[in-house]
Amino acid sequence: MKPMTAPLSRRRLLFAGTASLVIAACSGGSRSAAAEAETSDSDPYADSEWRKVTEAEWKERLDPKAFAVLRKEDTERAFTSPLEHEKRAGTYHCAGCDLPLFSSETKFDSGTGWPSFWKPLPGAMGTKGDHKLFYTRTEYHCARCLGHQGHVFNDGPAPTGQRWCNNGVALTFRPA
Repeated sequence: MKPMTAPLSRRRLLFAGTASLVIAACSGGSRSAAAEAETSDSDPYADSEWRKVTEAEWKERLDPKAFAVLRKEDTERAFTSPLEHEKRAGTYHCAGCDLPLFSSETKFDSGTGWPSFWKPLPGAMGTKGDHKLFYTRTEYHCARCLGHQGHVFNDGPAPTGQRWCNNGVALTFRPA
């Protein structure tokens, strides 16, 4: 019997186009402002105990989804995090080591399906180039435990123009 291949239908074409738009929306634009993200020449957390935690210990401490994001640089599915809709005053912390990363005062609704902020707390993040797609993005991570948080883009609101697009499973929220 000959295998059947599905013809390219309008529905499949629209689905592929929509998926491409979602990826583009989450991937942002140019790198210039994002590359200027807060990074430090000296690493105040270089000797932190959090840097000595083994992969096996991280697996024990974190639920599987948080482990995949924080330690394997995975991305959670869009529109699945309850933190996307969190509106209370407070602070967002790293789900790995509990370092405060963002103030609720800098949170905004980006429409991308992930919690988004226009500025992290001072000294909370480190950045690096991410070459997993067909262009370079700026990945950011917790400065203390190096847990992957998300990507920063240049399509955010004033005053910074940045969108720090964060995986919700990589955060915990502490109300004020």
